[in-house]
Amino acid sequence: MVVVRRGELTDAQWELIQPLLPPQRPRTGRPALDHRLIVNAILWLTRTGAPWRDLPERYGSWKTVYSRFRRWSEQGIWEQLFAALLEEAQRRGDLDWDLTTSTARSSGPTSTPLGPEKGGSRHGQPRAIRPQPRRLLHQAAHAGRR
Repeated sequence: MVVVRRGELTDAQWELIQPLLPPQRPRTGRPALDHRLIVNAILWLTRTGAPWRDLPERYGSWKTVYSRFRRWSEQGIWEQLFAALLEEAQRRGDLDWDLTTSTARSSGPTSTPLGPEKGGSRHGQPRAIRPQPRRLLHQAAHAGRR
């Protein structure tokens, strides 16, 4: 059994994403650092917003984690993973696609519509709310802990 720290993948969450990742053992060279450790390192980075070089030593070398992150990004692994997580969440009924938008306006002489550079749209219409796939992995780490 793996000791799960706050914000890291539980065994059930790991079992969900493990088959979606490339094979653990490389064809040549040194054995690769465990994928679960790499994913937990990336979750730590996304949760804290820390720079790569500030990654705690328990996750291994920041260069190794960055290299795997970049390689998986280039290979489209993250997109495939997020799409599968989104599909699984939708299958379980965990997603609510009934979205509502509202526009808050000030009621003073200084109120002006927000332009695109301040979060508004070019034509004064509210922006569409979209799911944020890059947060799905982070949210998967917190599922069931509420």
